[in-house]
Order: sequence, then C-alpha cells, then structure tokens
Amino acid sequence: MKQALIIIDIQEAFFLDSQQNLWNDEMVINNINSLIAWARHNEVPIIFIQHTDAEDVDFAYGQPGWELYHGLHQQAEDKVIQKPTWDAFFQTELAQYLQEQHIEQLIFAGAQTEFCLDTTIRSAFSHGYHHNILVEDAHSTLSNDVLAAPQIIQHHECIWHNRFVRIQPVAEFQHAD
Repeated sequence: MKQALIIIDIQEAFFLDSQQNLWNDEMVINNINSLIAWARHNEVPIIFIQHTDAEDVDFAYGQPGWELYHGLHQQAEDKVIQKPTWDAFFQTELAQYLQEQHIEQLIFAGAQTEFCLDTTIRSAFSHGYHHNILVEDAHSTLSNDVLAAPQIIQHHECIWHNRFVRIQPVAEFQHAD
C-alpha cells in the first residue's frame, strides 16, 4: 500500500511565545523528525500542510508565525500545501496530489489535535482513505479553559482509534542507517 506522510501545521506560531507552545513540543518535534527520516529512508512522500489565514495574524501569509517551524527537517523536494481552513482537503490541491501519486494510506502527525488534525483525519476518511495511521506522540495541541492538552489528545485518540485511523507508536517508524 503506497503511503504518504502528512505533517499538519507545525508552524513557527506555536513556538514564538512560550505561553502558546504546543504541549510536549520538543518530544513532538523529535518524533516528527524521526518520521521524516523514516519516510526518506523508505521513499515515502512527505507533505507539509501549512495553515494560511489572512484573518489570523499568527498564520497570515509571510508573517513570522506562518513559516513552517525551523526545527523540522524539511527539504526542497518535500511537498508544501497551503490550506485556508481546518480541513487540508478543502480548497487545496491535496486530494489531486494524492491521487496523482497513487497514495492509498496516509500517516498523520502535526497540530492542533482537536482542530486541523481532527478535521483532516475525518475528511481523509470521507475521501476514501480508510487505512490511515496516526503516530502517537507526534501530534499536539494547547491547553484551553476546559481541558488540559493531554486530556484533549487522549480524548481524540480514543475517538479516532480503529475508526478513522489506527494509532501506532513512533517506535514502529524507526529505521537503521
């Protein structure tokens, strides 16, 4: 089954203000970079999704927060798709690109768990991608007034697992150099 690694919204906005950093951000970035290394080793296409919203100063095109996070191991050949909404499929080239590449399975990582990641995971299922994977400890969010970030993550993983995605530990995506 041909796979693609999809990394959603790991952008500078989540690292510019220590009060707005993603929960467990260092671990999440390390795990995402491990996934990137695994994908390169296995010739799995890497797709970075970049939230672009003119209404949101942090994610407006060209603003410092809009840039993909400098700590990601991104390379020029990686595909970058800008999205205007929480759904990476809506009004983007993602569906067409996946079809052109004959991708059958999506491997997800990124932010924010309950917003863009949740919306895109469910949309992928609706687009016919029924064998997707979410990598545990390779996605994150911020705490809010109701729930702490770990609770949000646990809640969403419970809903998604064996419905919209299969959750797998990052250790299953290690490779030997």
